[in-house]
Amino acid sequence: MKKPDIRDFFEPASVAVIGASEKKGKIGYKLMENIINGGYKGSLYPVNPRGEDILGFKTYMSVSDIEGPVDMAVVAIPANFVLEEVSKCAEKGVKFLVIITSGFSEVGNQELERKVITAANSAGMRVLGPNIFGIYSSKVSLNATFGPGDVKPGNAAIITQSGALGIAMIGKTSSEGIGLSTIVSLGNKGDMDETDILDYLANDDSTKVIMAYIEGITNGDKLVPYLKEVTRKKPVIVIKSGRSKRGALAAASHTGSLAGSDEVFDAIMRQCGVLRAENLDEAFNWMKFLGKNPTPKSERGVIITNGGGIGVMATDACEKYDIPLLDEPELLKKTFSEIMPSFGSTRNPIDITGQASSTDYQRALMKALESDSIDFVMSLYCQTSDFDRERYSEMLRLVYNEFKTREKPIGFSLVGGEEVERCVDELGREGIPIFKGVYELVSCFGALVRYRRTISAEPSRVEDMDIGTERIERIIDNALEDGRDFLLSYECKEVLSECGLPTARGKIVTGIREAVEVADEIGYPVVMKVVSRDVLHKSDAGGVALDLSGREEVMDAYQLIMRNVKDHNPHAKIEGIEVSEMIPQGLETIVGGRRDPSFGPIIMFGLGGIYVEIMKDVSFRALPIDRKEAVSLMKEIRSYPLLLGVRGEKSKDTDALIDVMLKVGALLRKVNRISDIEINPLFVYERGNGVKVVDIRIMIRKEREVEG
Repeated sequence: MKKPDIRDFFEPASVAVIGASEKKGKIGYKLMENIINGGYKGSLYPVNPRGEDILGFKTYMSVSDIEGPVDMAVVAIPANFVLEEVSKCAEKGVKFLVIITSGFSEVGNQELERKVITAANSAGMRVLGPNIFGIYSSKVSLNATFGPGDVKPGNAAIITQSGALGIAMIGKTSSEGIGLSTIVSLGNKGDMDETDILDYLANDDSTKVIMAYIEGITNGDKLVPYLKEVTRKKPVIVIKSGRSKRGALAAASHTGSLAGSDEVFDAIMRQCGVLRAENLDEAFNWMKFLGKNPTPKSERGVIITNGGGIGVMATDACEKYDIPLLDEPELLKKTFSEIMPSFGSTRNPIDITGQASSTDYQRALMKALESDSIDFVMSLYCQTSDFDRERYSEMLRLVYNEFKTREKPIGFSLVGGEEVERCVDELGREGIPIFKGVYELVSCFGALVRYRRTISAEPSRVEDMDIGTERIERIIDNALEDGRDFLLSYECKEVLSECGLPTARGKIVTGIREAVEVADEIGYPVVMKVVSRDVLHKSDAGGVALDLSGREEVMDAYQLIMRNVKDHNPHAKIEGIEVSEMIPQGLETIVGGRRDPSFGPIIMFGLGGIYVEIMKDVSFRALPIDRKEAVSLMKEIRSYPLLLGVRGEKSKDTDALIDVMLKVGALLRKVNRISDIEINPLFVYERGNGVKVVDIRIMIRKEREVEG
């Protein structure tokens, strides 16, 4: 059934309040009061079985009794009556349900929530909630919430999964002088989620910046492409609770065990161009700042200060937040020397010294505004003995408006006593980007610079990799028929072969004589590894022998591996021992992928070998990725300089490494029954000499897991 237009959710022409009440203190009363006092001009229909007029509006005993069409029904009745009302709304042809009511999956009542959502969706209705505080939309002056009534309209949008926190956010935006285009409470996300809201906000001219409070992601593979699209149009700020390091634990692979929920979330937000805030204060600072400032034309910025100490602090903060300050001494000298005292400094930070008056400050800031070589300004002030709050406030208003008119970003930080803080509070309420702390200001510019990089970057261009999926599916079928949820080493090699990835030459043997014959044929040195459905971690079981240089060593190793494995697991079924060429040593890396419970298929890259879980030098991305993103994935690890060559070593073959990442990514996306894949170690050689897979592990999902 066709879904209703999302515009009718944010711009409804008619709203019914099911559970409207004439009693103060009831949610149904507060909803009506906020809708009326908020200035909603559409048709408002209170619904209450008693049928008494509420706040001067005719009340209907049932939604079915309403004469005209209903775009949105706000439901605020006990949970056990909601399903019945959904049926009535379906008959009426309501487009959107906003279910305020709690008592669903958040308290373990998943079945009732599922019935409500199914009944609504089958009738073509969309559902926001349940367990929410409502929605505010400035487009139609609709405050369908039971939160504060004095919402200030503006250009910032908030999406929140927490109802209580969302109500507090409404109050905070008002006190901070932040105007809202919308605030939406998602609650249990039974139906509508972040993607539905972003679908509208991406093209909403009244929204300049979006902030989202997230507690958990359930459809991340659906959310990621939306975020990538939206962040190229406007900044998206996210604050997420729950930084569990084991939220996505999967002990079957290093990829799983290292993919803590927060690490993956953080990496994917960066991949999408999202600005992740550490806390609510930082998120609100960014939202206010980005809503008030244009995007700079370049990253050529200056600090203008009257104190060397705070100038140094700001410089340190710029390094922390990755802001490259303008460093052209002659240009800066030419720009500021006219207004600079002899003991000042035109180097960046521009120090106009503690004797500078408000007029001196204004002249310095205007010089920066007039310069075509300076594209943003961080203005710092330390209180001096001649500080006059009214004079400085007026000067800062004038300067800010000049910068705003010419669309050049500026922000202020004032450090001092009570009068200075009164100045900051006063100007802040007026919407001027001003802060009491230096790091707060620089943090905002860090967010602005990162956003500029997002919109300046080339869009992703994902290549279609040729993967032999039919043969791979047959290999998986055979493994499942054998009762296994993983592939044996020779099966893994066949999978890699279908992906066009290089593996070591080798063969599985079942006796000592055959092992020697195969080793002779391959050429020494060789490697021997046990092949057993009951031994997933071969090294832990003593099932691996390396660098065997002759027949005697091969025979000894065969017997030792058999004995070790039997000691490790007396019941292990051993299919044989794989004899393979000993691959020349290269830089050990790891390329892995898995199906994350929140984001679907993801890929990992890092420093490999036996120390991967100790060093934990890895990075993650959501799939698909292109070559540019693969480079970013490599550069993110601390050991990246090893790929460039250190201490006289030549650079490594990163192009071949990227090919492996792209093919592993394509394999995960195209073969749905693969749950985990890990190549560790993957040896990387000098540029032009390629890579070589040393060991690989592939986990598979059973049919019911795939369907679920």
